[in-house]
Formats: sequence, C-alpha cells, structure tokens
Amino acid sequence: MTQTTAEEIVDIFGPDSMLRRLVNDARWGLAVTRATVLEAAHPQIGTALIENSTFVTHPWRRLRNTLASMQRILDPDHHVRNREAARLNRLHARISGTGPQGRRYDATDSEARAWVVATLFESTVTMYRLSGESLDGAALEQLYAEFRTFLALLEGNSDQLPATLQEFWPYYDDMIDHHLESTEAVRVIVYRLFANVPAPPLLRNHPAVWAAGRAVAGPMAAAITIASLPESFCRRVALPDLPGARALMHGAYLTAGFATRLLPNSWVHVSSFMSLLDPDHASGSGPWGTVRRKAGQAAAMLRLITPAPDKINQATRSADQFFAEVLDQTGDGYLAWPDLAAMAREIATRLDLDEQDEERLYNAYAAWWRDLQTNLDTDGDGRVTRQEYAAAAASLPSPGLVKVADVLFDVTDVDDDQTIDAQEYQKLFRTAFHRDLTGRADNYSRSAFVRQFLSFMSGQQHSIAYNSLLS
Repeated sequence: MTQTTAEEIVDIFGPDSMLRRLVNDARWGLAVTRATVLEAAHPQIGTALIENSTFVTHPWRRLRNTLASMQRILDPDHHVRNREAARLNRLHARISGTGPQGRRYDATDSEARAWVVATLFESTVTMYRLSGESLDGAALEQLYAEFRTFLALLEGNSDQLPATLQEFWPYYDDMIDHHLESTEAVRVIVYRLFANVPAPPLLRNHPAVWAAGRAVAGPMAAAITIASLPESFCRRVALPDLPGARALMHGAYLTAGFATRLLPNSWVHVSSFMSLLDPDHASGSGPWGTVRRKAGQAAAMLRLITPAPDKINQATRSADQFFAEVLDQTGDGYLAWPDLAAMAREIATRLDLDEQDEERLYNAYAAWWRDLQTNLDTDGDGRVTRQEYAAAAASLPSPGLVKVADVLFDVTDVDDDQTIDAQEYQKLFRTAFHRDLTGRADNYSRSAFVRQFLSFMSGQQHSIAYNSLLS
C-alpha cells in the first residue's frame, strides 16, 4: 500500500501546483461538467446521485459547495486539508443504500471514488487539448501525480488508480468500454439538468430573462458536453451525435482557451465568474459590472412587456409550493430521508462543523424524519407525498423539528454566549457562493432564533435568509 505523508502533500500542492491554479480557473468548469457525466455512468455513482443528490434542484448551491471544498482540499495549510478530507469522508459515509433496481451503492467505495478522480484528470487533459493548450510529458506527469495525491488525501492511499501515467490510459479505456452504463443519472444530466437548470442568483428575480436565455443556452450546453465525450462512451450509453455539435464544441473550448490566455486574470478567475452570478457582489464594480447592469436593464424591459403572473389561489397553493421549493431537496416529488439529510449536509458544510456537532445535527434531522413518518406518511410507504404534507401541514411543527432548531442554534452560536450575533448569522446565511448576507446587525436570542426557524420550516412565514440556505 502506498502511503502519502502530510509533508509530501504540502510539497505537491505548493505554489507551483497545477490543481491549485485550475481550481481558480473558470474554464475548468467545462472539464468538471464533462467529468460529471462520465461519473454518473458508473453504476454505483449514478444510483447514489439519483437517490441522494440535489445537483438537479440546487445546481448553483452544489457548484458553490464543490468550489469551497476543492479550495479547502488544496489549501496550503495541511490542517485545513485534513479537516476537509475528514468532513468529505463523513459525508460520503452517510450515503449508502439500495436503488430502485435492487443495486447497492456506497459513496465510500474506493473503486468508485478512484473513478471520480480519474474522470477529473482525463477531462482536465481533454480541456487543455481542446482549448489549444496541450500539455507536454512533464506537465502530464505532474498533473497525474497531483490527482493521485488528491485521492490519497481522501482514501489514505492511491492504490485504486494505476501507479503510472502509462498504465492509466488502458485502465481508463477499460472502464469506458466495459464498466459504464446508460444510467438514469446520465439521462437526467444531459436531458433535464441543462434544460431546466434554475436561474442563478443574479437572475432569480427575472424569470423571463432567464427563460429566454436558457432556451438557447441549455441545448447548446448539452450539445457541447455530449460532443466532448469519448465517441465509444457516447455509443455505449446511446447519446446522440447532433449535427454541428462538434464544431460548436470546438469553438466553445477554443474560445475559453483564448480567453484564459488573452484576458486579464481578473476576468477569468473563478471568483469573477461567481461575482457575475451574484447580485449582491459589489454591484456595478469589477470586470463584470457592465454585464450585470445590462442584465438588469434587460430584465426591467421584459417586465414592462410581460404580463404579471396570475396570483389567484396563491394562498391555497402555499403548502404545495413550500413542499416543492424547500422540503423536496432531491426534486423527486416526495419527501424522504435523503431530502432532510441534504438540509443537514448543507448546514454542516456552511458552518464547517466538526464531527461531534455534525452528528448532533444529523440526529436531530433523523428525529424530525421519524415524526414526519409517524404523522404524515398515511400509506406507510416510507415517504411523504405533496398531498400528505398539504393535508397535515397545519399540525407542524413537531418535537423533532424543535430539536433541529435547538441544535441549529447551538452549532451557529460558536462563542456559546446564547446569542446569534451578526457575524455568526452571516456565516450561516451568506448568499450565493462566497458572498456574505449584509445588512443584518440584530442579535438573536435562542427563543427568537428558534421561533423564526420553526415559522419558516412549517411554511407559515417567508424568510429571505432561510430561502438562501435551503430553497
């Protein structure tokens, strides 16, 4: 077994690390998206994504959390890296079960985790090549060594990936040709995610603008992603070869490559891309300030010519809307344990909880789930439908939900002074990506904090803060 020491990781993820540069390169999003499709074709990973992931209903939140996690993993301080690796391992240890076809999945499976790293490496190499920036032998060796070290940080070793770059390519081809399948997760990403991705924070209040843009950008993104995948893989999982898609794909990658090489770093840095999507990020300033202003002007124009939405029966649909927008985290139309686990996972990620506090939070959500099953699951099928929730929504909150509120207060109150101050409030309720929620100077007592949480989670009171966290 090959062990990697903390000192070796410090060295390989130092100032010259290729991965550390990539995580701040907005172009890498092309590689990550492509890799996600290849990951989803792995039977275990695909089943785990469908059963537990919120990547379809909350893609921007998933993007923000993935970025934050990668930056922690590649932090110069090995204590930060080790803490994040331990957190990811705890997160994955909670994701296991049996899919609809009786297939077992386990997010800690070492072979599946190695495939995730393998797809990221190969997709990164492909990104460079298609962007007109092929890597030489030394750079390829360095990049592969860094990805193997990344796996070792999570697994304790990198034995599941071939030891050398020469051995990697036969392994990769064998996985493509003999081990991947046309999973539901692949179909969801290709045919549903791109077509139905919700508006980013910048355009959340301008649905007409987003709908118009998505109608064009969605099919283009799907076509670019499919065309960039290995041809043998596309044949294996029956993805279409769309006319003109390869030319479009090459154009998109070359444009991204030229932008990276020619534009100032501030324009292509991932933080600039995030700020473009974040309406609260220094409005009007920075390299993308003009783009944000133009988007706002277009939205204002469309509001003038678009009829106002029908507000009839909004009150009678409130419970149903709350179910869809907040409770159904996985977007499968039902409320089940994976939905509540996703809420706990988001809060634990935001607050970067240690193992003890994380366990308390998950246990509280588990207690709430037992209450929901007892009180709302009228047919005993192990999940709650929208109709079951709407019929009994008035009976909430339950003792389990009160326990969640109490634990949430405890883990947010870092200094243990029985008050949520402005800094603690902002850490929990920061808005999209890395931007903090500003303008809150109030201190919350336990009773006030718990009361606000229960009012929101029972669907009785709208809250911008909790919407930013859970919806």
